[in-house]
Amino acid sequence: TEGFRFWKQGYWQGHLRGRPYHISALYVVDLVKFRRYGAGDTLRILYNQLSQDPNSLSNLDQDLPNYAQHMVPIYSLPMEWLWCETWCSRETQSKAKTIDLCNNPLTKKPKLEAARDILGDVWIRYDEEIRNFEESQKKKQLTVECDENGSCQQKEEL
Repeated sequence: TEGFRFWKQGYWQGHLRGRPYHISALYVVDLVKFRRYGAGDTLRILYNQLSQDPNSLSNLDQDLPNYAQHMVPIYSLPMEWLWCETWCSRETQSKAKTIDLCNNPLTKKPKLEAARDILGDVWIRYDEEIRNFEESQKKKQLTVECDENGSCQQKEEL
């Protein structure tokens, strides 16, 4: 995946000037420091500036904090906090605390297919549970009944 590390060349290489490009979209924030430094205001201002350019912020959750890191410092969490098939090996997946079902540029698989491949039975059970829940909700009908005083209640009918 070395060829997909866009931050090692061109615009990002120049902008980062030796700082890392943090690929994780998962952040832990010290809210006391965040507020003390006015980091939220800084990020809002930068977002407003960058969003004027249609070529900017194509990957907002990563691009904005990486662009701003010289004003709002960020640090990467250890890899197991956000495992991603593109950047991490299958051998490290068992240690993952969270799994990002990111688009893998090597396989170009649709996300649901990738989820089945990466998560196996866990995904299949989860997907089935969600489908069953959706079906049960489709079968329910909500009605509203009002009494003579104008008090109304929703009632669920099967």
